[in-house]
Amino acid sequence: MTATAVAPPASHVAGAAPMLPGYRFEVAKLLSQWRVRLLLLACWLAPAGFVAVVSRQSSLPADTVFGRWMGSTGWAGSLVVLGFACSWVLPLVTSLVAGDVFAVEDRLGTWRHLLIAVRSPGRIFLTKALASLTVILVVVAGLAASSIVGGVAAVGSHPLVGIDGHTLGAGDAAGTVVLAWLCVLAPTLAFAAIGLLGSVIFGRSPTGLLLPAVVALAMDLALVLPVPVSVRLALPSNAFLAWRGLFTDPSQTRPLLIGVLVSLLWAVVATGLAHVIFRRRDFTDLAYDGAGRRAVAAAALPLAALLAVSVGVTAATTSASGSGIERPELERSLSTAFAHLYRLQTAELGRTDVNEAQLASRAACDKGGTRVQDRGPGNDWRCVVSWRLPGATAVGSAIYQLDVTADGRYVADGDGPKEVNGFFQVRTARGDAPNPLWQFDGIVDLLERS
Repeated sequence: MTATAVAPPASHVAGAAPMLPGYRFEVAKLLSQWRVRLLLLACWLAPAGFVAVVSRQSSLPADTVFGRWMGSTGWAGSLVVLGFACSWVLPLVTSLVAGDVFAVEDRLGTWRHLLIAVRSPGRIFLTKALASLTVILVVVAGLAASSIVGGVAAVGSHPLVGIDGHTLGAGDAAGTVVLAWLCVLAPTLAFAAIGLLGSVIFGRSPTGLLLPAVVALAMDLALVLPVPVSVRLALPSNAFLAWRGLFTDPSQTRPLLIGVLVSLLWAVVATGLAHVIFRRRDFTDLAYDGAGRRAVAAAALPLAALLAVSVGVTAATTSASGSGIERPELERSLSTAFAHLYRLQTAELGRTDVNEAQLASRAACDKGGTRVQDRGPGNDWRCVVSWRLPGATAVGSAIYQLDVTADGRYVADGDGPKEVNGFFQVRTARGDAPNPLWQFDGIVDLLERS
């Protein structure tokens, strides 16, 4: 007697599990983790409380961009939160969510069960990537909505003073603030993709969990240095700073567009590498505890090549050279900001209005004396701003000490005369108010050339 093995009909061969239930399952797994729940709760509630409390204090965080305007309009508080989120919160969020989405299966030893249930490594990767992306987007939306609601509820929807001193109406401020939050989604996606890559490569090792935060810290350290503009623009972290250009008139859109494009390229390449490495993984190896040098090299070398290509393309297609901070651009930016803020001070003091063209303000800057070249960041910039009022024969002048950072942002600290920038506050019809010309922020377009 012989037995014959009969193959099951093709129609009885089980296919991969449906996409939507798998996606829901992965989202539910992420939301069942206490640290993700705590993260969501903090990001949805803490910004509103922070902005509402700080905006009503007499001492505002003037050392942060838009911090000095938190008591004047509710939109400034959201931008302060945005700046802090870009520095610390968003990279950490991508670490906690995307950096752990694959590693958790290694720690729990559940790969076999998942593969049997879903029957498609590619679908597993896709559902996990989409689930982590969903949670990250919910976190970012919470940060934005909470900070906006807290600021508007505490201070109100008043006009916002831009980073070059021009005034945005409440409607324009609302739209620009929302656009700024949308722009930082691109670098967030880039670091989320790095998190996916680290989670796939390093498995249960905490190295994968920390990878996005470590990479973000390394890039931030590079951005603090006076690196060439082409290198700065080729780093995804620069897009976390470039949104400030939306608050100038005209907007400094080129650095922002380059930053968004570079970030999206990093997101696509890193996600693709993670997908390839994940599909090649041997899930029958129970001793798997992370990848070796080959997998690390397979991820690091393409990203290094992407950085090199981005630097080359940026240098070839833009006018970028050096640090991007030159004396003519700095003088132009300072005179523009001074003119805008002079009009604001004029309105607060009830003087006769004068426009920027009538003022014809000019700035003359020097860095560190005659032995230092007038270029690059530093806190040794000294500038004299001059202007002329309509009908006046004398030329007014004011002195400012500038602290210019490598990303083009500067803080101008007034040093006289006392009628213009000598006091912290000015007396208006509504009471004492911060003097807009005493100390203010500005920004240099690193791609601008005279």
